[in-house]
Amino acid sequence: MNYPEFRPPAERAAVIDLAAIRHNVRHLSHIVSPARVMAVVKADAYGHGAVETARAAIQAGAAWLGVAHISEALALRAAGIAEPVLAWLHTRDAEFGEAIRANVDLGVSGWDLDAVVAAARELEMPARVHLKIDTGLGRNGCPEDLWEAFVGRALAYQEEGLLRVVGIFSHFAVADEPHRPETDEQLRKFREAVAVAEDAGVDREVRHIANTPGALSRPDAHFDLVRIGLGMYGLSPFAGQTSAELGLRPAMSLKTTVAACKEVPAGQGVSYGLHYRTKEPTTLALVPLGYADGIPRVATGGPVQIDGQTYPVVGRIAMDQMVIDLHRTGIAGTPDSFEGREAVLFGGEGQPSVDEWASAAGSINYEIITRISGRVQRVYVDTAVDEDAPAPPIALEAAPGAPAAEGEQAQAVQAK
Repeated sequence: MNYPEFRPPAERAAVIDLAAIRHNVRHLSHIVSPARVMAVVKADAYGHGAVETARAAIQAGAAWLGVAHISEALALRAAGIAEPVLAWLHTRDAEFGEAIRANVDLGVSGWDLDAVVAAARELEMPARVHLKIDTGLGRNGCPEDLWEAFVGRALAYQEEGLLRVVGIFSHFAVADEPHRPETDEQLRKFREAVAVAEDAGVDREVRHIANTPGALSRPDAHFDLVRIGLGMYGLSPFAGQTSAELGLRPAMSLKTTVAACKEVPAGQGVSYGLHYRTKEPTTLALVPLGYADGIPRVATGGPVQIDGQTYPVVGRIAMDQMVIDLHRTGIAGTPDSFEGREAVLFGGEGQPSVDEWASAAGSINYEIITRISGRVQRVYVDTAVDEDAPAPPIALEAAPGAPAAEGEQAQAVQAK
């Protein structure tokens, strides 16, 4: 027997506004022009959905896509996305051959160069590679003292027809703290590494080092390509500056409905450990989201908005639920009960922010959105509000001493 597809309404939803994604890409593209934008959609687009986000970013003018793992790039190709994609974090089990076959660019910085070449030789198909120099972050990337030899090896393979060096890149460590001098030092090292590669004969297509904070605060770091991640999702990378001040629109709203309300006496303990006790008779509301949904267990005090009013979470956040204290009595079991009302943990203008949850968890906004789990349904909407209007200027000035760029440079559409 064939059964019709059944999709229940979303009890818990991460609502993704594709218009906000497009707005942010256009806004950041304007800031970094004439450099182009790489939309970073690793980690399922920071929890927003890689395929849907990639398509929206491309519609808004993103020229490249960036992922960490080859498997993420192959998923984009399987969805019919043909734009240039760079994957840069590999293990020895990575599918280099499949990446080459799918025309996926590969970041290399050490042992992976030989592994990529071995796959290219077996396929009899050249790989497209971006050589990475470690300018100070201390993760992957070729060490400075090995860079000249590394470039030489890559060019020797290129002479054999096994690869083409199309990019040179690195990654900032502290660009989200614009006044720290380490960024200047990283830029100096990057320029030197590019010069070494070009003097050796590398005819690259792109140079890239800037992430979202670099895009916003270091016009001298834009080069040919800027990798935007957090900013594309509408969040600020800077402490003390909001998304709105940077001209960005948060794309994700996390919502559910209140599962239960009940009256309790003074002294009632709440949740595991009983670390919160009511000071007077009150009504508690149960919000059905917890750490299995990606909400940090330690984020007691995180905000939940109901009917325009915000309540902090009380007691320990559990696997599936959390509790708020309404500081009211006489409403449970009446038409004034909060049962079934929408509860918003974070969202855009007029709603609690991702940054407030990050503060409650002692973490960063990147982590909050990325960890929202798969059991929270993604619902895609397209508000398409005045997207052709000029973007407002950003409020952040370039870091002191940073020179100007040098010419290097509401309709629901889908649920998942």
